[in-house]
Amino acid sequence: MDAPIPRRGPLVGLKVLELGHYVAAPFCTRLLADLGAEVVKVEPPGGDPVRGWGAQRDGHAVWFSIHGRNKLSVTLDLKRDRATALRLAARADVVVENFRPGQLEKFGLGPDALRAANPRLVIARISGYGQDGPYRDKPAFGAIGEAMGGIRHLTAYPDEATLPPPRCGISIGDDLAGMYAALGILAAVYQRDVAGTGQGRVIDVSLVDAIFSLMEGMLPEYALDGRIRQPQGAAIASAAPTNTYRCADGKWLCVAGNSDPIFQRLMKVIGRQDLAADPRFATNAGRCAHVAELDAAIGAWTRGRSARAAEAVLEQAEVPASRLYDIADCVADPHFRARGAVLEIEDPLIGRTLHPGPAMRFDGDRPEEVVAWTGPAAGAHTDYVLGALLGDAATAGSGG
Repeated sequence: MDAPIPRRGPLVGLKVLELGHYVAAPFCTRLLADLGAEVVKVEPPGGDPVRGWGAQRDGHAVWFSIHGRNKLSVTLDLKRDRATALRLAARADVVVENFRPGQLEKFGLGPDALRAANPRLVIARISGYGQDGPYRDKPAFGAIGEAMGGIRHLTAYPDEATLPPPRCGISIGDDLAGMYAALGILAAVYQRDVAGTGQGRVIDVSLVDAIFSLMEGMLPEYALDGRIRQPQGAAIASAAPTNTYRCADGKWLCVAGNSDPIFQRLMKVIGRQDLAADPRFATNAGRCAHVAELDAAIGAWTRGRSARAAEAVLEQAEVPASRLYDIADCVADPHFRARGAVLEIEDPLIGRTLHPGPAMRFDGDRPEEVVAWTGPAAGAHTDYVLGALLGDAATAGSGG
């Protein structure tokens, strides 16, 4: 196979080896690849299992167009070809993996073996419960991290004890762990190459810890007087009024009126200056204590107009508000298109499709330049990587 399209971005030159599957490690490496890093993704001969997830076109998972973008795909059986994996690690700066703890060691590819091949390696390990602790060997997916990390307890409605607390609809535990791994990688590379230690680090990220890190003030609140934050539905316990309200057209409007000046403007818009002048609502603490009365007043106002109409009125008054967008709303909204958050992409495997643009924007770079190529077929770059990058003459001459 020909050399891939030259990359650009702040991480050009950083070589990353992905020994990952499913979501967390591939999400981490996708972030690095979008920033210009060279990512070699090692897949089993049948391909990453996530290639079988979600909607398909012509036998290809459309999600993988994003999940594998900007990566070089190599098919390799880690159980039988440890030597090639170590050669790949020897030329890498970073290795990212998300097997169950101990699995990489069973392949003969644990940190000691990887470090023997390359003492400067930064190794990011993502797992359900972490590399130590009494639960390290238990199996886990993102949903388990959400459950134990505390977020699922909060996603319920306080008056719906018979229904299970819903998940948010995406693999947030995996994605968040992937983000932490990417952050840890950049910190370790800085320490090695800029601070000048010359030494790699092993980074241990767990799905549970990643979710638990989001629990804001709940630990000190519990330490203070034993209080346990309870589900608030669409509201939040620490600020008011902030909630989601039904409108006349049946759609929902999120309104955040939880600073003192914004609260005053909101009450004026909905015609409830009496509440704005009420000393009970003069502070955020007072509004939280009497939030039901405020929600009733705001809800009565939104029920009298469509979501778009209510949103327009609140926008004019500089009150933060938004309809609840589905993906069709995101695609249609001119702001997403203007910022390159929705990109039209030609994928050789599935045809014309849409990708999310970069969440981080660097001056001088254009969002549409982030996607150099879409998620390739499994093993599409095996010959190039083993031949051109590793110098295997026999492979290099076999074609791609």
